[in-house]
Amino acid sequence: MDIDSVKQHEEMLRLQVRELEDAQRKNFYHQFNQKMKDPDTYAVLNYLFLAGLHHFYLGKIARGWINLAVFALGLLLIVLGLGWLGAAVILLISLVELKALFQSEAIVTDHNNRIMEELLSQLRPQ
Repeated sequence: MDIDSVKQHEEMLRLQVRELEDAQRKNFYHQFNQKMKDPDTYAVLNYLFLAGLHHFYLGKIARGWINLAVFALGLLLIVLGLGWLGAAVILLISLVELKALFQSEAIVTDHNNRIMEELLSQLRPQ
């Protein structure tokens, strides 16, 4: 997922929103503003390495719990005296999540695009 294609898709969706009637457009923005997510918040939650909170923020509950469990496993291993193994587990999950940190804008914009698509499909006359 690259930011350019995600942004292009976002622009296409925004053009479709502009074509809605005034009342529909107002309804769209009211609902969208309640559901949309902020890329900066996602990035901060990821940057702080708070064990998957950025996944919970986007509603990816299962992935958040997996991330939290792996992080907790790493901490448990450190407490049990297997510091090198615990540190390796935490380092591994951190490296996996580092990609999400650098792609936070694309990830959240894609998430918001899916919300826009869902709302547009609900508001368009059938």
